[in-house]
Amino acid sequence: MRHDKSLFERVRENEQLAEKFYKVELKILSTLKFADFFDTLLKEISDVFQVPFVWFSLIADTEVAAMLQQCRGECSERQRINLIDRHQLQRLIGDDLSVQLVNDQLHRYLPLLPKDQHYAVRSIAVAPITLDGIVIGTLNQADVDGQRFAPGLNTVLLERLALKVAICLSNVTAHEKLRSLACLDPLTGLLNRRVLGQALQREFDRACRYETALSVVFIDLNDFKQVNDNHGHDAGDLLLQYLADCLQRYSRTTDLVARYAGDEFVLVLPQTDGENAGLLMERLDKELSRQGMLYGDALVAVSLSYGVASLPDGDVSSPEQMLKKADQALYRHKRRSKVHSVSRHESAGLNAD
Repeated sequence: MRHDKSLFERVRENEQLAEKFYKVELKILSTLKFADFFDTLLKEISDVFQVPFVWFSLIADTEVAAMLQQCRGECSERQRINLIDRHQLQRLIGDDLSVQLVNDQLHRYLPLLPKDQHYAVRSIAVAPITLDGIVIGTLNQADVDGQRFAPGLNTVLLERLALKVAICLSNVTAHEKLRSLACLDPLTGLLNRRVLGQALQREFDRACRYETALSVVFIDLNDFKQVNDNHGHDAGDLLLQYLADCLQRYSRTTDLVARYAGDEFVLVLPQTDGENAGLLMERLDKELSRQGMLYGDALVAVSLSYGVASLPDGDVSSPEQMLKKADQALYRHKRRSKVHSVSRHESAGLNAD
């Protein structure tokens, strides 16, 4: 009788475990947004299974890693996603796609751990994750209990979860690609003009509601036509991409960077007043002017004109007015720059005489 009771308890435990896996699967299957997928997956496993350490190791040169970088500000669980070298991961898991349970010589698995995170673990489950049949990383679970993921335990449910994660990841990456085509500028990868309008409206409403600062910067490349004429349109495209990269590097995760049209760009800076927005642009302009852009054997000179509009401002009652005010400030800046440039040339001519 005692044996039957023990068997019944094990069956019941297995049923409860299967129900938990089913709950996690339903949650991730209903997720379509790429950034939300990782947040949901890691949080659900932690909460539902009470696993103290759950993280994702992602091969750095994969398309998924690049997409994750693009939505860096949207993924709240980014600290639990570790980028790993492809060859390092290959040495750890080989060609075996089955779940590995380990509670000995764990130092070998240190490359899987997220940077700047301290995980004091004694057992680990490593589940390879594929995308379209190619390994792109591993889903990892670990515990301070050395027997939680001990070798020899049944991994059927973990294998099933890894398969569902792969299917869901394929869905969300496909969905993200479609979203990117609709939302991003194809040349620079920045937000396009249509999405900028929606995002600016959201930030404008938030700044008005909470009475916080908001700045919009309208940016224009000086002498862009001359770059195209002198070096060709490939150089012009490269310059636009170069500026886009610089703008993203100088921006925070809460800022918005968009290509407006041609060589015009827009920065939306929440909780930033006009003075600090101007200081940011001065630093960026100095760096670009000092370094230029190398194109083949030629060093292409790079300089910007920009205009700033900020809230609070009693003359601005809509995001469209705010953008127009920044645009007007841009052209005032551009006219001043041309006047100064002419003055310098005239001075140089007089000195030469």
